[in-house]
Amino acid sequence: MATPDFLVEVGTEELPPKALKTLSESFGEGLRSALADAGIEHGEIETFATPRRLAVRVKQLADAQPDTPFEKKGPAVKAAFDDQGNPTRALEGFARNLGIQPDELDTMETEKGAWLVYRGVEKGRPTAELLPGMVEQALNGLPIPKRMRWGARRDEFVRPVHWLIMLYGSKEIPSTILGCKAGHATRGHRFHHPGELIISTPADYELVLRQHGWVEPDFAARRDQIRTGVTRVAEQEAGGRAVINDGLLDEVTALCEWPVPLLGRFEERFLKVPPEALVSSMEEHQKYFHVVDANDTMMPCFITVANIESRDPSAVAAGNEKVIRPRLADAAFFYDTDRKTPLINRLDDLKPIVFQQDLGSLHDKTQRIASLAGRIAEAIGADADKARRAGTLSKTDLLTEMVQEFDDLQGVMGEYYARHDGEDEAVARALSEQYLPGFAGDRVPETDIGACVALADRLDSLVGLFGINQPPSGTRDPYALRRAALGVIRILVERELTLDLEELAGWAAEEFNSLTVNDPVNPVVDYILERFRASFEDQGVPAEVFLAVQARRPTQPLDFHRRVLAVGNFIALPEAQALAAANKRVSNILEKQGGTRAGSVDPEAFREQAERALYEALQAQEEEVEPLFARGDYDPGLQSLAKLRGVVDSFFNDVMVMAEEESLRANRLALLERLRQLFLRVADISLLQTGSGE
Repeated sequence: MATPDFLVEVGTEELPPKALKTLSESFGEGLRSALADAGIEHGEIETFATPRRLAVRVKQLADAQPDTPFEKKGPAVKAAFDDQGNPTRALEGFARNLGIQPDELDTMETEKGAWLVYRGVEKGRPTAELLPGMVEQALNGLPIPKRMRWGARRDEFVRPVHWLIMLYGSKEIPSTILGCKAGHATRGHRFHHPGELIISTPADYELVLRQHGWVEPDFAARRDQIRTGVTRVAEQEAGGRAVINDGLLDEVTALCEWPVPLLGRFEERFLKVPPEALVSSMEEHQKYFHVVDANDTMMPCFITVANIESRDPSAVAAGNEKVIRPRLADAAFFYDTDRKTPLINRLDDLKPIVFQQDLGSLHDKTQRIASLAGRIAEAIGADADKARRAGTLSKTDLLTEMVQEFDDLQGVMGEYYARHDGEDEAVARALSEQYLPGFAGDRVPETDIGACVALADRLDSLVGLFGINQPPSGTRDPYALRRAALGVIRILVERELTLDLEELAGWAAEEFNSLTVNDPVNPVVDYILERFRASFEDQGVPAEVFLAVQARRPTQPLDFHRRVLAVGNFIALPEAQALAAANKRVSNILEKQGGTRAGSVDPEAFREQAERALYEALQAQEEEVEPLFARGDYDPGLQSLAKLRGVVDSFFNDVMVMAEEESLRANRLALLERLRQLFLRVADISLLQTGSGE
């Protein structure tokens, strides 16, 4: 079987830069999936992406599907022949439909008798016939939120398509996809080589584009070129270090086919503006990388990545300097203007701004945040007055010119303006920390006041929206409540705050007078705890460990976290499965007897050494682990309880729990209840495995 390489390239107008990497990866994965469904063997699959093309190369692609043996069951032997042994109509019809003679059929013996069967081999279809449909399927499956049409055609894609390569070995695959007829020709750089380039074989693809087309088609290679070039320019020409944001690097990579990093400069007077504002101006609007010195202080320069190798690089740099200057001037103007009005004087201006129709304005929300932050501060021993002040000011910077121009600076500018207004340092820090963590992997607030305001803000949204029966549904989460719930969990756990969700949600609910749901607290608590599950799954914690802890419904996230870690360590012990099975057995026995057993254990009523041994071991363990559990040291506590395995096994081997004598049975059930309750102080470990009880 021949195994030439296959290349498909779709040439387009400039693709959306933020989506390019995802589109490329999805194209490759879609083709991989289509080949797998068809059963066609292949080697490595490589993807290529530039602003004007998406391409996939499949190495060593088999030239046909494998032949597939099949069998078709015909009539039973007794129904296939008449008394004279001649074929019946049933047999003749079956053979005719297959295009064969009756004597080409085999006989198959089954439990229900003998049947005629046709065994054959279905020849695999040539790969070349299947590839156009596979490519179309992969392109149709790309994650394109909004497709567009061009010209008079009905084809739709993310951008207009201008050329198509479908090359299998050295042969074109005859096809027309997205209105383009497939061929050998690609196109080079829009300015350096706008004409066609012939690709003779898939192996020549990137070599031809690099050497003749002024295009680096490999996204990862181009990304590395940009990182290396930007780093070099910053060190050699500016004497500093380029700050390279991975998201910006991907976006710049998606904007260039032939990247050329260049150094630009701006006036030092702009360094009086907060660096975050300068960075926002440069990164968000111009896609520039900023430069810092050895002390991480911003320098008056930037690095732009041109998509052209100019004969006069200084002119390109000067043009970029001319473009960035008015943006930095705007930032400086906004900064000067904003500082003329203290944040506290902006508070009343929040009244007309609606947070949510049924929950009032942003002014209402800040008052609730201030009150709730104060109560949280009191609970953790922080300064309640500072927490209330920070809560009151928490949304005022949304009205500043700077934040209205650069919305990613909310909170950040609040901190700068609060310091300028003479606010306490803890209050100023809290204004930026209220938004932490902003995304997965982001840091949590470092200060107590920041943590109080961050918790209050999120809990206000959660309780308020649940309280008017507007929880997230499906993929719809306009108020980012999922992220808010994860933020609450991370702050409480990572800052080791022993706060209870029921109490926190209850405090938040008391701040409202417009909630329509009778009990918004428990749904919010359940929702937050359920977000815990996804968090633990991401950490590789088995679902059964989470469920064992969830069964006890601890509502302190820090406590919940410690229990999960302890149970996760417990299941790795050799004694764990036996003790989990024993707990399951005990649970089943008690459930059959009506559930939890009241009453104490009478050691004088023991008749077997095994039950006395279990009782004494339980007493010893209770003395050892209860102080540990009381202060949340669940891990050493469960490790100690693992010592019970021997006496528990002996008890079930030697003792008849369901004795005929009622008092003896009741005493033994009470002993088992005591065993189970000791483990339930941490989790329901009976859920760690499946087993049948007595």
